[in-house]
Amino acid sequence: MRELGVNTWVWTSPLTDASAPDLLRRIAGMGFDAVELPLETAGDLTVAALADVLAETGLRPYVVGAMAPGRDLVDAACVGDTQDYLRACIDLAAGIGARSVCGPFYAATGRVWRMDAGEREAAYDAVRTHLAPVVDHAVAHGVRLGVEPLNRYETSLVNTVDQALTALAPLLGEGLGLALDSYHLNIEERSSADAVRSAGEHLVHVQVCGSDRGAPGGDQTDWPALVAALDDVGYGGPLVIESFTADNASIATAASIWRPLAPTQDDLARDGLAFLRSLPARRTP
Repeated sequence: MRELGVNTWVWTSPLTDASAPDLLRRIAGMGFDAVELPLETAGDLTVAALADVLAETGLRPYVVGAMAPGRDLVDAACVGDTQDYLRACIDLAAGIGARSVCGPFYAATGRVWRMDAGEREAAYDAVRTHLAPVVDHAVAHGVRLGVEPLNRYETSLVNTVDQALTALAPLLGEGLGLALDSYHLNIEERSSADAVRSAGEHLVHVQVCGSDRGAPGGDQTDWPALVAALDDVGYGGPLVIESFTADNASIATAASIWRPLAPTQDDLARDGLAFLRSLPARRTP
């Protein structure tokens, strides 16, 4: 059976040592198997604060990063601090037993600029060069990075699976793969299912939500085709609901959440979980 999880961004931002325990208990009480923990700033979350509540709830943890303004592997002025931040994400993941750290680890989310073919290749070369030591750190700590393509409104650098494979090709392997989000796939790919198949063995992590960024289910996404493609490539990781609350000004602005996506955030999580539970169980070879 697939692990089903939810990102704490559904309810709050930032997640901290103080807010995490009660929220994780709430998530476990809803019946989720896993939780995505966003580390927005190094030090917001610590192994000491999370270990006991993860053991208590039985939730499997996954860590996600946030490429806030000033975090960038293309802009040379930002590289050192960005690498340090990504290492902090990896260290947290290793400390709590999370298998992956995922996010759009190439440029600040929201930074868009036009590029010709040569400029794009130069940007990809900068990302490869500056991500390589971070990948080495991940391998040394038994963690795999998943780099996430984003839609055209959030980045102009990596929008599709094919672009991600091109940009990251020399680094893909034990320490690095792709993280895919059904929301971005729905905008940028001609076929979400075919994009999953293109990612293939490099697929590390999958986030899901409705095509409106709300709960998965009852939306325009072809869910049977998407989960069949995940089965086809042998994906054994979780499906994690990533959505956001309109009640937090900073996260609502960053994610363009201008209206409530469900009567309550608990409803969004519960309805999404019920739908994901209704999907066909993962096929076995």
